[in-house]
Amino acid sequence: MDSYDKLKPYGIAINGCIDGYSRFVLWMEAYTTNNDPKVISSYFINTVTSIEGCPERIRADMGTENGGVAAMQRFLRSNHGDSFAGERSFLYGRSTANQRIEGWWTILRKQSAQFWINLFQTLISDGHFSGDFLDKSLVQFCFLNLIQDELDDVVNTWNSHKIRAQSGNDGASGRPLVMYSLSGNHDRLKPVDMDAVALCQEECTPKGQFPCDETVFELCCLLMEEHEWDTPTDPFSAVNLYISLRAEIQQNI
Repeated sequence: MDSYDKLKPYGIAINGCIDGYSRFVLWMEAYTTNNDPKVISSYFINTVTSIEGCPERIRADMGTENGGVAAMQRFLRSNHGDSFAGERSFLYGRSTANQRIEGWWTILRKQSAQFWINLFQTLISDGHFSGDFLDKSLVQFCFLNLIQDELDDVVNTWNSHKIRAQSGNDGASGRPLVMYSLSGNHDRLKPVDMDAVALCQEECTPKGQFPCDETVFELCCLLMEEHEWDTPTDPFSAVNLYISLRAEIQQNI
C-alpha cells in the first residue's frame, strides 16, 4: 500500500493497495487527504470486510498515515498461528522499494494522472489556480468525482488485462483478477473475527459525503442552482464550472 502525491498540489490525494503476487489492485481511492490514518484505515477495513479476510502480510512505508492499518492488521492477525502472525504481519520499508505499487504508479501516470497534471498546470499558467484553500476546494468540488471514476476505470482495465510472462520476471503471468481469485496463492488470505473487524471499524473515518470543505460545497451548490449550471460530466465541462465558480466567489469576497 502507498500514497500517490502527484495531484496533491491541486487538492487531490490518492491512496492504493495492490496484491504482491497477482498485482490485483485491491483499492485505489481519490480524496481530499491521504495523510489521515483513520481515512486510510477505512480503505483497509472496507476491503477486509469485502473479501472476508486480511492478508498474510502488508508492506508500506513509514508514513504516519499507515500507522492505523499497521495496528489493525497486527490486531486481526494476533491469534493466528503461522510464522507471519502478529507483529510480523505488517512490514515497514522505503516507498521506492515497494516495487509492485511503485510499478503501478507508473501505469497510472501514463493512463490517467499525466492528463490531469497537464490540465491543472494549464489552469495555473492561465491564472486560474493559485494553490490556496479556495482553489483546492473548488478543484475537489469540480474534479474529485471525475478522477475517482477514471481511477475505477483504470483499475478495472488493469485487473482484467493479461500480464505476459517475461524472462527474469519474478511475478506470475495471467490476468490479475483470475490470479488473485483462483490461484493457490489466494490461501494467504487469513480469516478474521468479524467482532474484531467491527472494533477496527469504530476507529476509522470513511470518506465524507462532501467532496470538499462543507461550506464551499454548499456555496457552490447554491451558485449552480442560481445560474442553472450543470454538474460536470467530463474534464472540460469541469474546467468551465471551476472557472465560473471561482470568478463568482472571488467577485463577492
